[in-house]
Amino acid sequence: MKEIILAKYGEIILKGGNRPRFESILVNNIRNSLKNVAETKVRLAQATVYVEVQDQEKMDIVMERLSKIFGLVTITRAAVCEKDIEDIKAKAKEYLKNDLTDGKRFKVEAKRSDKQFPYKSPQICLEVGGFLDDEYPEIIVDVHNPDVTVKVEIRDFDAYVYADENKIQGQGGMPIGTGSKATLLLSGGIDSPVAGHMISKRGVEIDAVNFFSFPYTSERAKEKVITLAGIIARYTSKINLYIVPFTEIQLQIRDKCPEEHMTLIMRRFMMRIAEKLARKHKSHALITGESVGQVASQTLAALDVTNAAVDMPILQPLVGMDKIEIVNRATEIGTFETSILPYEDCCTVFTPKHPTTNPKRENIEKSESKLDVETLIEAALAGVEMIEVYPD
Repeated sequence: MKEIILAKYGEIILKGGNRPRFESILVNNIRNSLKNVAETKVRLAQATVYVEVQDQEKMDIVMERLSKIFGLVTITRAAVCEKDIEDIKAKAKEYLKNDLTDGKRFKVEAKRSDKQFPYKSPQICLEVGGFLDDEYPEIIVDVHNPDVTVKVEIRDFDAYVYADENKIQGQGGMPIGTGSKATLLLSGGIDSPVAGHMISKRGVEIDAVNFFSFPYTSERAKEKVITLAGIIARYTSKINLYIVPFTEIQLQIRDKCPEEHMTLIMRRFMMRIAEKLARKHKSHALITGESVGQVASQTLAALDVTNAAVDMPILQPLVGMDKIEIVNRATEIGTFETSILPYEDCCTVFTPKHPTTNPKRENIEKSESKLDVETLIEAALAGVEMIEVYPD
């Protein structure tokens, strides 16, 4: 029996005259995501993306890949039927035999987009429901509280049958490429990968910047960040990851600045470097993973001092979330287990014992004036390594 995948989108429908552009980007994203997975035919009609998979054994892997694409709300496998009520009934009986088991309650819902089809939606429900009730005498009709909702869709090309309970949830949001581009400051921790995912969900393409302090941070820490970028890339198709050598900057801060100011000065350097890379590569904002009050450098006063170092919008999607919420989101997107691997990143190497929690900008700038800021930044940028990261 021929199967097809029906992928439905939501928010794009609200885009009015711009809707065709958003739909085109979504379809292109789907094709690009699937091109190395399976041979497929992808087309769009009536607010649904139809994905035909040539090798039916690859349906599951295609479904899994589609579940990571921003813009899609639900994805389901369906049996393809002729637009003939008898064929629809026969296909429903065969295709749903593992769903309509003894004692199950069911109902039928029909959607008739093709108004030339001779049966109206209520008649389709009666015909298919009555047939299934006769063929499976141990199942029970229950239109109010069914275990199985049999869906019948009559479209312009074909008809389709599936069990609504078998659909899987998509990512929602907007297709990547509809929301410009931003640069993520990606550490090896829990928070920043979640921040990147959340902004990507709004259709924003992302680059990532990581700060690497060899030999104080190991190659394993670097590989951990590359792995995290690969997990995020499952949702974005590709990430350009920029690895910035940061050792000399941290050593200079340690040797010349007050210990309680070290973390904030370090973060100001990170923001400046990330901004320069962002502007070079046509990003319009920075993304960071701060949550207010989570650590000393994330008080409102500290965030003011850090963010003042750059003249670019800073997106902080986790700012009002607590750690449990962030961990739950990291688990959902698949980054948590990698984030907790015990390989230190540069943010934890030179951590002061008593960092300031209520800093004044003028005091931090005075401490920072002991450093040759521009020379240190230019030297770090000269040593940047760029890695193209694809879905792992």
